[in-house]
Amino acid sequence: MAGATQDFSQFDISKEEIDKLVAEVVRYVLFKTHQNSGCPIKREELVQLVTKNYSQRALPAHVINAAKEKLSNAFGYELRELLRCRPSSATQGRSTQQTGVAEAKSYVLISQLPAEVYKKYVEDENSAHLSGFTFVVISIVHLAGGKIPEDILWRHLKRMGLCETDVSHPVFGNAKQALETLVQQRYLQKDKVNGLEGNTLFYELAERALDGPVSEKMKEYISEIVSKDVVPVDVDEAE
Repeated sequence: MAGATQDFSQFDISKEEIDKLVAEVVRYVLFKTHQNSGCPIKREELVQLVTKNYSQRALPAHVINAAKEKLSNAFGYELRELLRCRPSSATQGRSTQQTGVAEAKSYVLISQLPAEVYKKYVEDENSAHLSGFTFVVISIVHLAGGKIPEDILWRHLKRMGLCETDVSHPVFGNAKQALETLVQQRYLQKDKVNGLEGNTLFYELAERALDGPVSEKMKEYISEIVSKDVVPVDVDEAE
């Protein structure tokens, strides 16, 4: 962390104060990630944590960067920055400058441990079904072209024994809430589109599913399953 804090004097506060702020950010990220089932943490939350007692403009970025080093070196986590996606229907015809990307940054923790080590010593077997559910859902949406109507998504999930009306599924509990959790975790986002036949709700891949490591792993697994080029899901397929 020395590299990130060596110029702390520019903020007119002591090294001890800098270290305390970094520790607060690290604790907040670890606690919030556990408390909220891995939902992204808004950059604004971390900025407010730093600026509640300090007004230096460049201080939040400095502290967050130092916290990234601490999380990596001490805990084996990457504090990965994500840029919030807008639904495709909302971005059509808009320039990059109009999307407000700079105000929509968030962070997630990603383990830097080798997969076999993580699985043996860190992974919670009780949550393995949730990881599997996440993979299945984002794979279905990916194969549909990155966006799929709600009713078609449930049609595919029903073939796997998961119905929209399930409120006490033996594994997932409330099925709708399980899907909503993927929205909160930013693997998916909802997009309501107005059409001639009324409003249609779509599920679309969000920034977490589109992020490089997750996206590449998903495509790799899909290719292994089908053992050939992936075949798009027919969103108009009848039951």
